Amino acid sequence: MSKNSTNFRLPKSKGIDVATSYTPKECAKKVKRIVFAPANRLIVEEFITIIGMKERFETYDVPVPNKIVMFGPPGTGKTLTAFYLAARLELPLILVRLDAIIHSHLGETGSNIRKVFDYAKTTPCVLFLDEFDAIGRTRDSNDEVKEMARAVNTLLQCLDEFEGSSVFIAATNLEEELDQAIWRRFDTKMTYGMPDDNGRSEFIRLLIDDFEQAEPLQGITSALLAGCSFADMEQIILKAKRKAIIDDSPLKPVHLKDAYSEYKPRTSG
Repeated sequence: MSKNSTNFRLPKSKGIDVATSYTPKECAKKVKRIVFAPANRLIVEEFITIIGMKERFETYDVPVPNKIVMFGPPGTGKTLTAFYLAARLELPLILVRLDAIIHSHLGETGSNIRKVFDYAKTTPCVLFLDEFDAIGRTRDSNDEVKEMARAVNTLLQCLDEFEGSSVFIAATNLEEELDQAIWRRFDTKMTYGMPDDNGRSEFIRLLIDDFEQAEPLQGITSALLAGCSFADMEQIILKAKRKAIIDDSPLKPVHLKDAYSEYKPRTSG
């Protein structure tokens, strides 16, 4: 967490920090190396354009989108997209801790969900819930107490009532677990996958171009990291840079190969 980002507590949250707030400036620092798939870049840029033309859309009585659901494997850029949107829209990002929202006591989970959305209705922000399937799972499941089914009903009500200047973003790795009624509440859907060759090359360039290299490493690194997520690529290259710094030398292929071997990424290839 940035030293400038802040934890905050919702009303009547019994002293528990339920989210972390990041300023637009902090968000901008985190997305200097974001790489979008072409389809997702178009969706994001159009979303931002529409928000900026809100009054014109209202003139035509066309609703302005304010709810995005993102789904795909871990480490493929979903959380970074939330930071990117907050930075571009110049709104604070509220990153909600689901472990503080979900409660074992009857009715508490739904009450906490309501408090989060009430906050976003009165305070313009980008409200972000990761691992959204934890509270948005299908109501067909046989939960013994049906607490989560009640929470889903509350969530549906909150989504229906969500309006104002805030944006709600949900992310999940398990889209098949989400209740179908929840899917229908989102006006914008984004699919994330593992980086393709172009995305991988662009991301590697952003990560290594500012670091001295013993030889051009773009091709070697791209081949080595084929099948890795963006998150894994970043961690491997950072580990390689640390090795180069320890050796007091430019970045070399051996640093990258050793970092890869030590990190042991689970690749899709």
